[in-house]
Amino acid sequence: MNGTYLRFYVHENVRHRHHLLYEWLLQHAKGMGVHGGSVFRAVEGFGRHGVLHSAHFFELAGEMTMEIEFILTNEMADRLLESLAHEDLSLVYARLPADFGIVGQQAHKSRNRL
Repeated sequence: MNGTYLRFYVHENVRHRHHLLYEWLLQHAKGMGVHGGSVFRAVEGFGRHGVLHSAHFFELAGEMTMEIEFILTNEMADRLLESLAHEDLSLVYARLPADFGIVGQQAHKSRNRL
């Protein structure tokens, strides 16, 4: 299948509607019918302001970037982005074309769930 790889970048301590933003975003997408998403914590990096953050013992809590990613149909990616545009948020995201599917013995059973 062809679709969209959608990744959002947020700081781990940012909240939206009284929830951590990355948790809220996963739940929001799930509520819209998205079939899966994942959150990853960055080890080290810098953002648009050039400040370097590292996941060392003395790093201030909440400063690391969380990456929330989804592999979606183009239509679902459009719907998700549109719904987020109506929230009081400022989200950095990357949208890339994706070729995705399932391989292996279970592929024929799960093909319609994507």
